[in-house]
Amino acid sequence: MQEIFDLINEMSPFLLLGFLLAGLMHAFIPNRIYTHYLSGSSFKSVLYAALFGVPLPLCSCGVIPTAMSMRKEGASKGATVSFLIATPQTGLDSIFATYSLLGLPFAIIRPFVAFFTALIGGQAVNLFNKETLTATTHTEQREYSEQHHSFVEKIVEALRYGFVEMMGDIGKWLVIGLIIAGLITTFVPQEFFAVFADNSFMSILLVLCISIPMYVCATGSIPIAVALMLKGLTPGAALVLLMAGPAANAASILIINKVLGRKTLIIYLSAIALGAIGFGLGIDYLLPREWFIPTLAQTAECCNEHVEWFNIGCTILLALLLLYALINHLRGHDHCHECNEDACSADATDTTMRKYRIEGMNCSHCAKNAENAIRKVEGVEHVSVDLASETAVVKGDASESDIAEAVESLGFKLVKNGNNH
Repeated sequence: MQEIFDLINEMSPFLLLGFLLAGLMHAFIPNRIYTHYLSGSSFKSVLYAALFGVPLPLCSCGVIPTAMSMRKEGASKGATVSFLIATPQTGLDSIFATYSLLGLPFAIIRPFVAFFTALIGGQAVNLFNKETLTATTHTEQREYSEQHHSFVEKIVEALRYGFVEMMGDIGKWLVIGLIIAGLITTFVPQEFFAVFADNSFMSILLVLCISIPMYVCATGSIPIAVALMLKGLTPGAALVLLMAGPAANAASILIINKVLGRKTLIIYLSAIALGAIGFGLGIDYLLPREWFIPTLAQTAECCNEHVEWFNIGCTILLALLLLYALINHLRGHDHCHECNEDACSADATDTTMRKYRIEGMNCSHCAKNAENAIRKVEGVEHVSVDLASETAVVKGDASESDIAEAVESLGFKLVKNGNNH
C-alpha cells in the first residue's frame, strides 16, 4: 500500500491537470474538426490523424469505436490506422503523468515516438493497401445543426467530461496499473532484469511479446513501467511497454482484422513492433542512461523528511473523484434498469420500440459512438444507449439487420434482447 500511495502521490497533480486539459479540448474543439481532414489516401490525411491523435485523451478501448466511426464518415484506411496508433499511446493526461514519474526526456520522447510510428504505419497502409474512396458518407455527415454554448457552459462541460466521464473511463485501469506496480515493487526481487543487462534486444523482445496482447491504457502503463525500471528493466524496454501496451491489444487486433482487413492489421502491428524495437534500442544505446532514471527514485531520498501537502491534497481529490466515478457507474446501472423496466411497461403496446444488448462497449466513447451509428440508420426515430447495462433502446421501423450492421461496423456485437416488444 505504501508503494501504491507513493506512486499516486507523485502522479496526482499532473493527472488532475491532464484531465482538466482533456476536458477543455473536448468542450472547445468540435468533433467535426477531427473527421473533416482525414479523408483521402494522402500523406496529409495521415499527418492530420497523427497530429489529432497524439494529444487526444482516448483510452485504448475508446479509440477503437472512435476510429471506426471516423472510417464510416470518410476517413481513409491510412488515416484510420495512423489515428489508431497515435491516440492510445499518449494523450494530455498521460504526457503530464509521464513527466511526473519518468521525467522530461520520457515525456518528450513518448509523444514523438507515437507520432512517428503513426506516420509510418498510416503511410504504409496508403502505399501497400490502396483503396478507392467514395463520397457517399459526407452528405449525411454534415446533416446536423451546430449547437452554440456560452463560455460558462463549455467550462462546465469541460469539468464534467474531464473529471466525471473520463475519470469513469480510465479510472479502473489506472487503479489496476497502480496495484500491479505496487505488487511488482514489493514482490519482484531486486535486479530481476539483471539477466538482460548486457542484452537490451532480448529485454525489448520479451516486453514486446508481453505488451502486444495485454490491455493497458496509456496512463495505467506508467506506474508499471516505473516499477519494472526500478527492478532493472532498461529504459528502452520500458518505452516498448509504454508504446505497445496501449496501442495494441487482443480486442483491437480482432476488430482491425474484421473491419479494415488482414493486410491492414499486419501493417498496423508491424509499425508498432518495429517502431518499438527501433526506438527502444535507440534509447538504450544512443542516449545517456541518466536521462531515464524514474523521478520517484530520484526524489525518494530527499523527500522522505517532509510531507508534500499539495501532492497529498491532490491525491485525496483524485481518490474522491475515482470514488464518485464508481458510485456514479453503479447508480447509473441501477437507474438504467429501472428506466428499462418503466419503458417496457409504458410502451408494451408500441411495436416500434425494441431493446438490444450491445457487447464490447467499455467506455462512454463506445456508448456514444454506438448511439450515433444507430441514429444514422434509416427508420430510427430515437435511440438511447446505456454503457452500464450495455443496452440500446431503439424506436422506429428500422430493420434489425441494418442496426446490427451499424453496430458491428464499430467492432461491437448486437444481441437481441428477449424482452423486446
